[in-house]
Amino acid sequence: MEDSTKREAFQERIDKGETIEPKDFMPDRYRQQLIRMMSQHAHSEIVGMLPEGNWITRAPSLRRKLILLSKVQDEAGHGLYLYSATETLGASRQEVIDDLLNGRAKYSSIFNYPTLSWADVAVIGWLVDGAAIINQTMLARSSYGPYARAMVRICKEESFHKKQGYEMVAKMAEGTPEQQEMIQDAVNRWWWPTLMMFGPHDDDSPNSAELIKWGVKSKTNDELRQSFVDRHVQEAHTVGLEIPDPDLEYNEETGHWNFGEIDWDEFWKVVKGNGPMNRERLNARRKAHEEGEWVREAAEEYARKRKLRQEKVS
Repeated sequence: MEDSTKREAFQERIDKGETIEPKDFMPDRYRQQLIRMMSQHAHSEIVGMLPEGNWITRAPSLRRKLILLSKVQDEAGHGLYLYSATETLGASRQEVIDDLLNGRAKYSSIFNYPTLSWADVAVIGWLVDGAAIINQTMLARSSYGPYARAMVRICKEESFHKKQGYEMVAKMAEGTPEQQEMIQDAVNRWWWPTLMMFGPHDDDSPNSAELIKWGVKSKTNDELRQSFVDRHVQEAHTVGLEIPDPDLEYNEETGHWNFGEIDWDEFWKVVKGNGPMNRERLNARRKAHEEGEWVREAAEEYARKRKLRQEKVS
């Protein structure tokens, strides 16, 4: 009876729009869902450094190199914010990272595609970060306080990344015929995987209804995907780019763009670890973790000695 009463009181707080903090009562399922979702989000930020980091040494100018360096550094910071927020739920950072390295945890499917040209860096900034903003703006109003607060700063930085990406896209779209062909090719390859970022259709999503009930999310996968399409089709047309969807059509009655069906077989193949770059991305993350072990050990030793010094002083 006590647990039932607590759960009812918890749901009442959610329905009132109140914020849940780490020491507040929360159902075990709420905690588990948040750990899964937040750690997956953190993994995505860290693994997401890899596709663009591959182009830092090949950036076409010093200015572009500095911009890309700054962006990749931002993504690392986002991952750290989110790992820290996940720890407030009682999950250790080492535990959730081990889950990723051992293949038990997921990250966003979009980061399992190759970056074949510099134009891919521009399109990732425009499309992928654009999709992230739409999703993360919603999460900045999440019912769980540490998650929502982490998202405030992340959204500001992602917004800047999207603007940088779109500026690069526009430059290439008005450039030489070779540059125009390169940027259109990148759009053709990244459009559909970006739509997949929002997850399966609402009827096929195992978690959306529960997350919305608890105020972690406020919009469904399909609602978020439609917002993305409506915004980015207009932006593509503004710079003279075509969306690779023969079924794309503006619906006067709804005020939205109708678009074709996603290849869900490809989506689930990538999610299950059989995408173009799944193995390479995970192997690169494992290699970085192993090579960084000495840094973690040095930091832990420094912290231990600092604590001893403070204890002697006190």
